[in-house]
Amino acid sequence: MTTTVIANATIFTADSTRNVLHDGAIAITDDIVTAVGPTAELLVSQPGAVVIDGRGKAVLPGLINCHAHLLNVLSRGITEDFGFPPDLPFPVGIYSLVSDEERNVLATLAAVEAIRSGSTTLLEMAGRIDVYASSIVDTGMRLILAENTDDGVIGPAYRPGQPPDEFSAEQRETKLSRAEDLFSKWHGARDGRVTCFASTQLVETSSPELLVEVMALAERHGTGYTIHLAQSRLEIETMLALHGVRPSNYLAEHDFLGPRLLAAHCRYVDEGEIAALGQSRSHITHQPGMASLRAVHPPIPALRDAGCVVGLGTDNNTQDMVEVMRTALRTERVATENALSPQPEDVVEWATMGSARALDMDDQIGSLEIGKKADLIMIDMMRAHLVPTTRIVSSWIHNGQPSDIQAVMVDGEWVMRDGLVLTVNEPDLIEEVDRIGRRAWSRMIEQHPDVSFPLNLSPPAGY
Repeated sequence: MTTTVIANATIFTADSTRNVLHDGAIAITDDIVTAVGPTAELLVSQPGAVVIDGRGKAVLPGLINCHAHLLNVLSRGITEDFGFPPDLPFPVGIYSLVSDEERNVLATLAAVEAIRSGSTTLLEMAGRIDVYASSIVDTGMRLILAENTDDGVIGPAYRPGQPPDEFSAEQRETKLSRAEDLFSKWHGARDGRVTCFASTQLVETSSPELLVEVMALAERHGTGYTIHLAQSRLEIETMLALHGVRPSNYLAEHDFLGPRLLAAHCRYVDEGEIAALGQSRSHITHQPGMASLRAVHPPIPALRDAGCVVGLGTDNNTQDMVEVMRTALRTERVATENALSPQPEDVVEWATMGSARALDMDDQIGSLEIGKKADLIMIDMMRAHLVPTTRIVSSWIHNGQPSDIQAVMVDGEWVMRDGLVLTVNEPDLIEEVDRIGRRAWSRMIEQHPDVSFPLNLSPPAGY
């Protein structure tokens, strides 16, 4: 067994006491935190350990992203500015214009951004994850893979929130089989670093029969399940027209609410839905960055007060959890007209222990405590925008940048050291994703000249 001690650092444990150790140290043996305390004590109690000097650094638990769509890196700079569902009336989706090999490149670069912004754990919710799962697993992140299912038949130009044409039992079985295959290959892989969730993508494209099957899939494997919920006004209108009830009430009617559920967004839930979600102890993942771009602040304080467990996620286009935390703080202060709450320590807790609870992993990750997994980040405090370091958590939440993160450890292994991601060739990925994105969007515009597109995009490389 190999023991590593990070010494002479500021340690924010994110445990129930929110303890901050100045001139603190943390010991890691293999993949487990084995000691946290004053540097002088740990150096004596851990003879023979590999010692890393953390002077000028802060050590925090790794951030936990409860809701991501890694392939959406392809739409950066475009879909952020057209509402939701995006008002871009192309007859096909942009992802139909990229190959499986290109999907691997896109997802891997998004995972690199996640690592660089301090994420050690990420839930990826998508279809056909098997195409690129190996690539993102090889980045070294702790991953929860949630293969989307649906049985609502939709066309290539479908916009989330619209009603399906019909429901198909054959499609349901095909999608569920794909999800089961993902569980068989990846659930518990890499010594437990990779696990799976059950998932159905949208309320409006999920029949009651599918909801039952998704819950059964989760039950068989002892996991949670996830869905997008109340993410647009169009979704609300469609559910009222189709079923006569709002989305959360539809799920409640089919026993889909509960502590195994991780519901993404909940932007437009009403008081009755909030009560139902709270009483069922459903878990919520809040994506404040994307919500703010959609000009909405979900009723997160009310959901929290009702009894929901709330974690944080990124959603589309970017995987920057630093910005997520800062946006969560600012938008909630504005929404509640309270300049004193939340505090920076609160939002760090939401992105660590809150997210861990939302994923039902709080016994393993989310804080720097003895016996938990060694998932952590090291921040360089000696930056012009962070000093003086009198209250580093506040300084970092209000003023920090992902580039402040100098090192990331997952499962006791360094995936980034001295600002260098160790598991991939990042410069090559950046060039390739730029090429893929410019080519795909140029092709989309060229193939559909009759579609009004208000943006002047850069041409593909070589033009």
